[in-house]
Amino acid sequence: MGLIQVPGTVRNPADRDKVWEGRFLVDTGAVDSLVPRRHLETIGIEPERQRVYGLANGDNVSFDIGFALIEFMGEVVASTVVFGDENSEPLLGVTALESAGVEVNPHDEKLTKLPFTRLR
Repeated sequence: MGLIQVPGTVRNPADRDKVWEGRFLVDTGAVDSLVPRRHLETIGIEPERQRVYGLANGDNVSFDIGFALIEFMGEVVASTVVFGDENSEPLLGVTALESAGVEVNPHDEKLTKLPFTRLR
């Protein structure tokens, strides 16, 4: 499967006028979304705690996490955001995708808005 990117906005839930806009790589292997630390700090999002994540190479790494509103494809979701390294590519994880009622269509490699969001 190829790479899918989507434009999105990260908004500080405590001050919705503070935003960062960018392109996210859709990563169905990632549970949470990741944004480079500098962008999150610029809009006033602060780390709440740390969480250990398993990386694709098998390493387990502790990252700071916080909370943000993520907007994409006309939807807004409250989401955990991982404070990524300086050169990290922003990632849109599966939790945000599912919360927005969006799925990845592997046949045409596009995001599809579902007619409803699954509740169970």
